[in-house]
Amino acid sequence: MSSPGGTAATGRIRVVVAKPGLDGHDRGAKVVARALRDAGMEVVYTGLHQTPEQIVETTIQEDADAVGLSVLSGAHMTLFTRVIELLRDRGADDVVVFGGGIIPEGDISELEALGVAAVFTPGATTHEIVDWIRGHVRAEAA
Repeated sequence: MSSPGGTAATGRIRVVVAKPGLDGHDRGAKVVARALRDAGMEVVYTGLHQTPEQIVETTIQEDADAVGLSVLSGAHMTLFTRVIELLRDRGADDVVVFGGGIIPEGDISELEALGVAAVFTPGATTHEIVDWIRGHVRAEAA
């Protein structure tokens, strides 16, 4: 995305961390958001119960380079698909989408085929996630 604010303007990776749907458990999302912030990234945490439309709007308004979706409710196929569709519809298909949460192994390849760049399941370390983002989101000034 090319408007002011993202990596082109600041040299810092900007990430939106979001909790789509009705899932009310956000401890993991908050841990990841804190780890990304501690690693020098700009992080916007959207809070609980966000619709895909709200997440995409925030991602675009914040000129984010990546959006991380945390889902524990089992609605990951529907929610991830909708976020990716909306990003494409808004011309923001350059935003890297990654996810985490309770996602069955069998669904991960389907999500990747839809355009989810990576899925982190329980047991993934924050260092793994930080390193992955650094490797998949190119910060021009970093």
